Amino acid sequence: MAKRPLILVTNDDGITAPGLRTLIHVMNSIGDVVVVAPDSPQSAMGHAITINSTLHVEKVTIDDGPQTEYSCSGTPADCVKLAVREVLKRKPDLCVSGINHGSNSSINVIYSGTMSAALEAGIEGIPAIGFSLLDYNWSANFKHCKPFVKTIASNVLENGLQDGVVLNVNIPNVEKDAIKGVKICRQARANWEEEFDKRTNPMGRDYYWLTGKFVNMDQGEDTDEWALANNYISVVPVQFDLTAHHAIQKLNTWNFES
Repeated sequence: MAKRPLILVTNDDGITAPGLRTLIHVMNSIGDVVVVAPDSPQSAMGHAITINSTLHVEKVTIDDGPQTEYSCSGTPADCVKLAVREVLKRKPDLCVSGINHGSNSSINVIYSGTMSAALEAGIEGIPAIGFSLLDYNWSANFKHCKPFVKTIASNVLENGLQDGVVLNVNIPNVEKDAIKGVKICRQARANWEEEFDKRTNPMGRDYYWLTGKFVNMDQGEDTDEWALANNYISVVPVQFDLTAHHAIQKLNTWNFES
């Protein structure tokens, strides 16, 4: 009998999040699951790690299932670090993060705790995927995500990923029958046009709420934003090597002699 793969599951919405519970359920069907997830929401934490305070990991039972679960006081990246170094007896065959409540397409990947957990796994040499559903509602319906999540994860387990590559998967918020398929995409050139809503509290002290609108400047039909707008699941291979390789030749023509 073939040995079942060991799968690490994490997220940034917290260990009780419905998206995480859905992901655990799917992963239980294809491997042995260990969950190490934040004990509270950690959205938009990016790749933050805890260095100035202690970390706590507690074994918990959230709902029925064969999975082993741990609640962690740290960030999503902390969860992966602790899982690999302290919790797991061996390196997992796959790390999956999510399913995030909300989009992590385009520039959102920079801020995403979901994707930072996946990237941290990639740094450790673990094939990794971040999954997101384009619905920010806590009670979002993840049912239609299940077959696609299973298929994509199974493909990664079967085929592997190139060294340093992690998959960013976003799923449109439509019925299963409306999803046209899966598209391999590039990250769209888009960003947030941000504003701060300035207010004053009863003590006379100013405070701010971050607001803004998402602007897609990319008209390409090979992007994640195009795919999602047209009811495709977008799969973007991302990497943690941030070197702008195309700029090296130009920079080498500069004169740095004083």
